[in-house]
Amino acid sequence: MAHDVAALAEELKAMAASDHRSSLHANSDDPAEQLAWRRLTARHGDRLSEIMDEYGWPTAELVGEEAARSAWLIAQHADRQLHVQRRALQLMQQAVSAGSAGPRELAFLRDRTLVNEGRKQIYGTQIAGVKDGAPVPWPCEEPERMDELRAEVGIEPFDAYVAKFATA
Repeated sequence: MAHDVAALAEELKAMAASDHRSSLHANSDDPAEQLAWRRLTARHGDRLSEIMDEYGWPTAELVGEEAARSAWLIAQHADRQLHVQRRALQLMQQAVSAGSAGPRELAFLRDRTLVNEGRKQIYGTQIAGVKDGAPVPWPCEEPERMDELRAEVGIEPFDAYVAKFATA
């Protein structure tokens, strides 16, 4: 089992690395590059689904901090596989409740899943676009409480967060 878990950790990290390399093409003007991104994230979503079947949520205790974060990234980018995102969200919620996963990543995945379902997000982590040089979030359930809710899960205030994305 220990060998399997070590191999799983390496596989998750390799998937995240290829995700990072390919993510530049997610919104490419070249349809072939966009298609390559979609195929990669679909392949990764399928594999994460198999991993969740076998191991449940791959927590840091199981696979190490970096591989656990890699699993979260793969779930986050499984945008065209809502069943994978919903399942990851459920398993990750259980892991957070048990103290074996972080509420910050869970908040990002919850928002991403809500937006993909066409619903309002909670924490304002998902950016819809840029207007007049300023990032604009997808609609939020309680925009007036957004920073309070963000603080509860360890996410910086919205203005500090979007400053990272602002165009010069």
